[in-house]
Amino acid sequence: MTTSISGIQVHYYSVCQRKLWLFSKGISMENEYDRVVEGQVLHERSYPFLEKKEQMIDNTFKIDAVDGEYVREVKISSKMAEADRMQMLYYLYQLRLRGVNKKGLISYTKERKTEEIVWTPGDEKKLKDVLHRIRRLLDQPQPPPFRRLPYCTKCAYRSFCFAKEVVEE
Repeated sequence: MTTSISGIQVHYYSVCQRKLWLFSKGISMENEYDRVVEGQVLHERSYPFLEKKEQMIDNTFKIDAVDGEYVREVKISSKMAEADRMQMLYYLYQLRLRGVNKKGLISYTKERKTEEIVWTPGDEKKLKDVLHRIRRLLDQPQPPPFRRLPYCTKCAYRSFCFAKEVVEE
């Protein structure tokens, strides 16, 4: 059974469970994908004024930056805002387990906006439920079936998921 879950896995669960399963099994289609490279450059250039950037916590999860009472996460756009929010809640939860109470800030660079995430009592139950479902999903011997989603056209796994459709056409 999978014990350690990362923030990106929580994000992927909220976006596409098939992508989560593939990524978690070591099938990475993202290394050379333009949007992923764009995101890496964005992370490198973000928060130049902060000393605590790209922090790995207990070899479990990595946060973009710590800025006073906030954990900061940078994203290109808010098209996956709910997945971004769940990822931030995961970070806040993990920090709370370690006795550190923070708020979250998600900065959407293309839109020049920032969303504040504040931990609420209902978030723990919701997040624990998601983590339980992620563990169950990752224990499955096969990936979930392909489902066409609105963001498939910009996904690094597109060629993998659509391979069968191309062959059958």
